[in-house]
Amino acid sequence: MKTDIQIAQEAEMLPVKEVAAVYGITEDDLELYGKYKAKLTDELWEKVKDRPDGKLVLVTAINPTPAGEGKTTTSVGLGDALKRLGKKTMIALREPSLGPCFGIKGGAAGGGYAQVVPMEDLNLHFTGDFHAITSANNLLAALLDNHIQQGNALGIDTRQILWKRCLDMNDRVLRNVVVGLGAKADGVVREDHFVITVASEIMAILCLASDMDDLKERLGRIIVAYNYAGEPVTAADLHAVGSMAALLKDAIKPNIIQTLEHTGALVHGGPFANIAHGCNSVRATKTALKLADIVVTEAGFGADLGAEKFLDIKCRKAGLKPDAVVLVATVRALKYNGGVPKNELGTENLEALRKGIVNLEKHIENIHKYHVPVVVTLNSFTSDTEAEYAFIKQFCEEKGCEFALSEVWAKGGEGGEALAQKVITTLETKESHYEALYPDEMSLKDKIRTVATEIYGADGVSYAPAAEKALARIEEMGFGNFPVCMAKTQYSLSDDQTKLGRPAGFTVNVRDVYVSAGAGFVVVLTGAIMTMPGLPKKPAAEGIDVNAEGVITGLF
Repeated sequence: MKTDIQIAQEAEMLPVKEVAAVYGITEDDLELYGKYKAKLTDELWEKVKDRPDGKLVLVTAINPTPAGEGKTTTSVGLGDALKRLGKKTMIALREPSLGPCFGIKGGAAGGGYAQVVPMEDLNLHFTGDFHAITSANNLLAALLDNHIQQGNALGIDTRQILWKRCLDMNDRVLRNVVVGLGAKADGVVREDHFVITVASEIMAILCLASDMDDLKERLGRIIVAYNYAGEPVTAADLHAVGSMAALLKDAIKPNIIQTLEHTGALVHGGPFANIAHGCNSVRATKTALKLADIVVTEAGFGADLGAEKFLDIKCRKAGLKPDAVVLVATVRALKYNGGVPKNELGTENLEALRKGIVNLEKHIENIHKYHVPVVVTLNSFTSDTEAEYAFIKQFCEEKGCEFALSEVWAKGGEGGEALAQKVITTLETKESHYEALYPDEMSLKDKIRTVATEIYGADGVSYAPAAEKALARIEEMGFGNFPVCMAKTQYSLSDDQTKLGRPAGFTVNVRDVYVSAGAGFVVVLTGAIMTMPGLPKKPAAEGIDVNAEGVITGLF
């Protein structure tokens, strides 16, 4: 059996300008990064912005398990299948982070015969967007510490510095560090912290900004610290906005590449959904909607995280209205939720399936709360049985969902035609009446409670003293109308990753809260969630190599 990277390396790619031409994009509208990847110019948006929008389809999933779900694979395969059925389709995805590529998750280009290519480029440095974000983030950190060193005219309280440095790599030893050690000229000694680049507020800002003016305005609103009077100090106060924007001038432009079947894919931005808002850029999504009849996008991790943030943050902020949601599951993952060990998932077990399907049930119920039609799809495995398929199909149809089996990993677009037809039927026969879960004017505590009880199924919410204090301060500063971005484990509907299925009788524990004033939301840290992941005992990096001809192996 061929690996994902072997399939990708054997693919016959078209020059990206030929892929773009299908959507009416001329070579003048592209900034080429070699033959197979490019950025879209600002001028292209001006040409297309008045066109009517196509249909928007969100792909999400049940809570991730070690058995795998295949959300990106489904997104890519669905796009190819819609194209095969005569629909002008474009895919809008996030860029992968280097941390998981070298850690445990692997890449994020899809899998099997449903991938975007060039796969190695995408999973590694791509067009440099993440490096630009990292540089802009750390420039702001350097300017902040330099300001303190050079006399601290703004009266910054070094015990109340919020801005953290970042790195696009899993590196646990950087979570808590001390900076400024050495001589007096080496800076002021203080505790500091790192987050992974995809958790940086600048990543969130880049993905929500509509243009350069909007980007600069958002950068200026970033709160980096408080002064001795307890007042916020911003990036604008440090005169950091212009130089940060200069580093981001190319990164803000969407990237275009292709699938194995030459469907256009705009891959841009990459915040994690467990610690950030988990969606690709608004610019990429909006551009795709002007270029295609149907746009397939995805949001990170399970529907309790990525889809909730897509629907409550991205759609609210960008004025987007999804027309349908595809909810991805596997027989194996549902049995895992039913208590079956990973090494026994290949055996038919309808009783475990009956127990584990409650996780899927909760996600269906949650999407229906947004008044958007749902299509459930199963990624097929050779160990699945017809009895298991029949049980899940009947369950979904009783819940008012369309259902289709997906074989895109093995067959590419051809294996997604049944799913694509269900999506087309849904778009043509079922109306979406999208509505966010809560209104802007609701208090922050009520917003947190609403997500915790309505989406997670919690009985309530408890707050650490630090979180109580932070919430009061954030509302006093006038940010109470912001949506909430819940930072929570992806492995469970609760904030305890060991609680599988559909947990009940639990409380969500909020340990801290902070405002991302530039991005326009309030981040709520729950449970033991980390904003700087660590590497596993055996990192994926140990299996990655490159030979003398420059051929990379070991990526997956």
